Amino acid sequence: MTTTKQTNENKDFQFQKFSKKQTQVLKFWEPGSPVKDRDIIIADGSIRSGKTIAMIPSFLRWASFNFSGENFIIAGKSIGALKRNIIEPMKQILNVWGWKWFHNRSENYMRVGFNTFYFFGANNEASQDVLQGLTAAGAFGDEVSLFPESFVDQMIGRCSVERSKIFLNCNPRNPFHFFKEKYIDQRRGKNILYIHFTLNDNLTLAQKIKDRYKTMYAGLFYKRYILGLWVTAEGAIYDMFDKKIHVKHLPDFQADFEGVPIDYGTANPTVFMHLKYNDKDKHFHFAKEWYYTSKKTGIQRTDFEQADDLERFYTDNNLKKHFHFAIVDPSAASFITEIKKRGFRVKKANNAVLDGIRTVQSGLGNEKITFDPSCRETFKEFDTYSWDAKAQEKGLDEPIKKQDHCMDTSRYGIMTLTGRKVKAGIGINL
Repeated sequence: MTTTKQTNENKDFQFQKFSKKQTQVLKFWEPGSPVKDRDIIIADGSIRSGKTIAMIPSFLRWASFNFSGENFIIAGKSIGALKRNIIEPMKQILNVWGWKWFHNRSENYMRVGFNTFYFFGANNEASQDVLQGLTAAGAFGDEVSLFPESFVDQMIGRCSVERSKIFLNCNPRNPFHFFKEKYIDQRRGKNILYIHFTLNDNLTLAQKIKDRYKTMYAGLFYKRYILGLWVTAEGAIYDMFDKKIHVKHLPDFQADFEGVPIDYGTANPTVFMHLKYNDKDKHFHFAKEWYYTSKKTGIQRTDFEQADDLERFYTDNNLKKHFHFAIVDPSAASFITEIKKRGFRVKKANNAVLDGIRTVQSGLGNEKITFDPSCRETFKEFDTYSWDAKAQEKGLDEPIKKQDHCMDTSRYGIMTLTGRKVKAGIGINL
């Protein structure tokens, strides 16, 4: 069993001036408040708008001032995310207040006074099972729009102690998302206090920092994460792509890393791309494209034959297979096995779709992604790569799975390199 008591190792939290909306979150439950009897509070809106940092002390004070010897739920998308976003700031705040706490890491709970706070990850439908049987006096859900609906319902249902309250925050997603339709849109009938945040509601953010955040997102994710809007993903995914800006012949591009992202298919197309990356400028340049589809030739190629194609692609681009990574879709297990036998260094691609799309949108918006004019199949896909309207009706953000192989390949390369440490002149440390 791993436990942690209060120590000086946890640095103190530095309280800053709270905005009007943050103060609402902090004090809504206090005697004299006109909304003290609300059962649920929901704070949504922009990233970095101060929702969470107001909700943590509010939840702790409310629980400690109103209950003793009760159980409480604190949930995040995962235990790791919960630790970063809630548990560590929570410890720092408790230290500033001088309150005693005890954290059992192996059992994922914390005692504050005589109350016990249990920590839960809510990353799949089965997550709700661990809540069953628990009676709670309150709950705090961080980034609740990422939770399965079943977990949210179960979490709220567990709070059966008299005078219990539920504290929830999130960034916006699809307007057909269950959380918006079931809780935010029905807030008046469910005794819910709803507070919408923007970047200006965080008084600790300098204008320079706000401007930087605004450059980090484009398209759909700018509307959601910066403007704080529940908007539908419609039309072209990369509507910011402009051939005049993003198509360039750069034979003298100075690369710290060169590699080959790959989307492998047998009945579907196979794509190799020659990716160059400059770490100083954070610039990705796709210098070459190789595209094969059996739909045009009528001939499906084996793993062995496609590995031969990859050998030629490396040779043509002066890449060394024992040195530069092939970044491959993890589902292509047999192809990965074949090219490893031939001495290729392989890195399984980060194939997170929405995170990848958001990253590519940002790179295009900041003109940090370019393509050689020879990448013709890629340009065709930029024109047709769109959000799936039928998925939107179900509250899901998904691209149409058609003519997307170059889009997947370029996304694999960018996502797998983003945030990695580049060693100039000697490849990349993945």
